[in-house]
This record gives sequence, structure tokens and C-alpha cells, in this order.
Amino acid sequence: MGTASHQRGYVTPRGKQWYGYYRKVANDPITSEQKTTRVPVILGLKSKMSKFEAREALQREITKQMGDPGSPTRVMNDGSVTFAWFVENRFLPLKEAAWKEETAKTKTILIQRDLIDPLGDIPLVNFDKFSLQLHMNKLASTRSKDRVLQMRAYLRDIFAEAVDQDFLAKDPARKVKVPTQLRETDTTNLTWDQLRSALNALGPRDRILLELDMTNALRPSELFALKWKCFDSEASAMSVTETVYKGNIRSWGKTKKSLSVIHIPETLAVGLEAWKSECPDPSPEAFIFANQAGNFIDTDNYRKRVLHKLARDLKLPKLTFQVIRRTIATLAQKKGTVKDVQGLMRHSRTATTTDVYMQEIPESVQSTVNSIHLELRKSPEEERRKVAKALPGAAVLRGRSFKHGVVSVKVFGDLTPNDTKHSGEEIAWSR
Repeated sequence: MGTASHQRGYVTPRGKQWYGYYRKVANDPITSEQKTTRVPVILGLKSKMSKFEAREALQREITKQMGDPGSPTRVMNDGSVTFAWFVENRFLPLKEAAWKEETAKTKTILIQRDLIDPLGDIPLVNFDKFSLQLHMNKLASTRSKDRVLQMRAYLRDIFAEAVDQDFLAKDPARKVKVPTQLRETDTTNLTWDQLRSALNALGPRDRILLELDMTNALRPSELFALKWKCFDSEASAMSVTETVYKGNIRSWGKTKKSLSVIHIPETLAVGLEAWKSECPDPSPEAFIFANQAGNFIDTDNYRKRVLHKLARDLKLPKLTFQVIRRTIATLAQKKGTVKDVQGLMRHSRTATTTDVYMQEIPESVQSTVNSIHLELRKSPEEERRKVAKALPGAAVLRGRSFKHGVVSVKVFGDLTPNDTKHSGEEIAWSR
């Protein structure tokens, strides 16, 4: 912190514009030394303002950037550092402290490709809302919807951090919007028949592997990390205690609920026992589904070698582990409640289950529409007959029927208080 100078700067015409200049003290983040820089400001058209009005506009800009004359003001860091320097030296080190190791690697690669590579050489002070919005629009034409949303979030985080660290006085990314025209997210779903046909086309190991994956909607990182010690045949349960990712065993999962004990149906447990008796290594520390070297299977390799081949042979629209999980979440809508499906998917948030994985089932929507239409087409006579229909064990009062112990407003709507005082002879209980 320091004392703001009483500088007024100066204005000068250049072409059709009024330009203003003032001095600003900034910290060089590389050398940690202070330096004075001259800051140019475009004030407006000469045809729209006088020189006096230009001076007033410059004074307002100086006050906005440095505070009122005589008041304490902060000494800003040098905003001329490049976008790449700030992200690599000030933003990522803070984020990596909160990211898991593999997550940090993946996110850093995405930020490098979509933000640093195209924007890295531009000084922070040169960015404005317009240039950042143009970049988001460009990303929207080549990237998926989820990727664009992710990059917009990172972009806003980066510039918000630049403001917090005094590299910028104003956040140019604060009002950057998500482009309207986004590539649709893949929502491929399969049917029960297609899932069964895929299982029937596989050999013993791959069939039990995919049957387990489909039944419990396992992520491949969880599926390929399973060892025989995780399987409890008597309890019909499987303990998910580890995950695999990019050649490494991890003691954590994607969400807090990823690592848990899952139920195994009895017939599937029998199938797993049969595979245990046939597999090369049934020891407790051995992987249930191991490769030829006895190690865990690589997800990308299995996807290309088995799932993609199945999709081609059976003429399926697409077959990946993601498609399987989405399909199971969608088809399970008719097998249990939303909370049941969330438990099956082991999602931390219900919204992830309903908004990302569950897709509408056209046949179910048609059935709902038909049911609504049938209700609208019912005649009043049908409704009255339905209400007035005598039930076994009902009482009869003046030719009207009602269930023993229950008085219906619709049936007795024309009774008066005196009607309840009729002698018992007028009420005959049907036996």
C-alpha cells in the first residue's frame, strides 16, 4: 500500500480520438521490484467531447484505477505479464493443491490445449470481454458442450484470480457467456435386447465381465481394479476398494460413493464362482479380470478391442462403458425410484443421475400421453357410475349405496342434517 499521487495525467488528440496518459506504479512479479509504467487510455471521439471533457474522463479513469487523490491505494502487480505466465505460475499452483494428482494432469492438459496455446502470448491487460467471448465462440464450434462449459469456468476462475492478486483492476471474463450454439452432448442409449445380444456374443470371461459391469453400472476404473479378495460369494457382495487410471492403482474413486460394497445378484455370483474356477489365477490378490501378464486390463485397449468390435459386428449405434452406464441409468427408471438409480450409479448428487445419465424413454412418454388423453375422454356418466358402483359389504340408504363406515360427499351431497336422524329401519346393511 502507498499514497496515491495527485497526478492529473494529460490528454492529446490522435486521429479521431482523445487519448489520455497517466503513470502507474506496478510490482514486477518476476523480479519483485516496483516499476513505473505509462498507461494509455482511449477517452472518446473528438467530435463527441471537448478537451475539458476528455480531461474529466481521464480523471475518472485514474480515480477508478488508483483511488481518490490523497487516499491510500494499492500498488498493482504488472498486468503486462502474459496469460501463459500467470496461469502457469500463479493460477495452476493454487488449483493443484486442491486437485488429486491424476485429476490435475488431465485438467492441466485441457487448459493448455484450449486456453494457453491460443491465448498464452497475450498480456493480461490486453484482454477484454469482446476478445474472450470471441474465443469462447470459437471453442463452441469445435468442442463438445461439456468441454465449452468447463473452459468457460476455468477462464472466469483465471481472471478472477488475476483481480484478487492485483494483476488487474477489472475482471474482463466476468460477463463472458456460454455460446448458444453448442454441439450436442452424446446421449446414445441401447435397449435391453441390444444389451442381451452383446452378452450372448462374448466368451465366458468377457461375458461375465460385461454382465457385472451392466448389472452394477460400474465405471471401468472400478471394474478393472477388482481383485478376488473383493468378492464375497456367501454374502453376494463385492467391495470396491481401489480404482485404476492410466496405468496406476489409486486408493480413491471419482466420487465419495465410488468406493463401497455393492450387491451381486445370486445368479451373477454363481457365474463369478464359475469364472474363478477357470481363470489362470484365483488367488486373493489377483485381478478378477486380468490381462495375459496378470496385470489389470487397460480401459482404452478393451474399449477398442472388444466393445468397438461388438458394435460393428452387431450393428449397434455405439458401445462404450459410458454408453452402458447411461443405458442402465435410463432403463432402470422402470425398475426403481430415482434414489434407487442414484444408489446404483453411486452418484453424490441426484441431479447428476437425472440430468446427465437418465434419458427419456420414447415408449414411456407415449404411454404417459395416452393415459392423459384417456382421462380427458372419459364422460361424466362414466365417472358417476364409477362413484356410485355398489361395493361388497356396503350399506343402502334410500336407494343409494356407500361403504360401511364411510360417508361419501358425492353420494350423499343432497342429504340434510335431518336425514341422519332417520330410524334404523330405513338403513339396511347388505351382508
